[in-house]
Amino acid sequence: MAHPARKTLNLIGAGRVGQTLAHLLHRHRVFDVQDVYSRSSTGARAATAFIGAGRGVDALAALRLADVWLLTVPDTRIAEVADELATRWTAPHDDAPCALHCSGFLSAKAVLGSLADLGWQVASLHPILSFASPERAVAQFPGTPCGIEGDAAFVQALVDAVGRIGGRPFAIDSDAKPLYHAAAVFESNFLPALHDVATRLWQTAGVPPDIVDALGRGMLHRQVDNILTMGARAALTGPAARGDQAVVEAQHAAVARWDAAAGDVYAALSRLIDTIRPSAAVDTDKR
Repeated sequence: MAHPARKTLNLIGAGRVGQTLAHLLHRHRVFDVQDVYSRSSTGARAATAFIGAGRGVDALAALRLADVWLLTVPDTRIAEVADELATRWTAPHDDAPCALHCSGFLSAKAVLGSLADLGWQVASLHPILSFASPERAVAQFPGTPCGIEGDAAFVQALVDAVGRIGGRPFAIDSDAKPLYHAAAVFESNFLPALHDVATRLWQTAGVPPDIVDALGRGMLHRQVDNILTMGARAALTGPAARGDQAVVEAQHAAVARWDAAAGDVYAALSRLIDTIRPSAAVDTDKR
């Protein structure tokens, strides 16, 4: 018995996210990866080699028509690319393909509207994963939550596709995406910056390099364990958590003299801690 042909997929933007998803979709036989676009021919060849399929191209005009178009370009370019695709689409409405992007901030209709107006099914798929490298992301992908929103029929197809490549699909509200994505920024993107500030402060204070490394690793691991075990509010420690405002103000001044931006962050996070700590009363116990 012959099996129906898999849908073809074109990838526009062959960075870490695009390479990871295209590799998984190819490996799990969800789509047939057809054309892979990168601004450079070298980048396109490297991407197809990692994906294990596809024809690399360095011009959008060289892309052949496909059933599914995966746009993993920067957020600021998604609408521009969609508009260019729209100028090339002349097929009847019933044959219109599907397009998706991977922005956690922008909704599908907000930036793929020119394609939707032509009858394309549009959606967004946002894997909540740190794509440090395609190799690591592929290995870490199983169990990754993936927020999906857009046209109902295409969303359902993406739910199936994400499940087949090992992800955990869930629906997100298109209008709430800015807040949804901000949560991921708070949870993930800010942590490396804060860790860098702590490392530089210890170095400036004269702490030996091997101790700086041990301090950073130990505190990160213990705090993550405390948060997962006790919850974020119960895991709060330090002067702001215990309401020791005099220390907070003096320490803020010292950090601000060292680095104005770091001082602003210290003050803002201390105010935030003060609003969420378990007790608003000044505690006398050290914690």
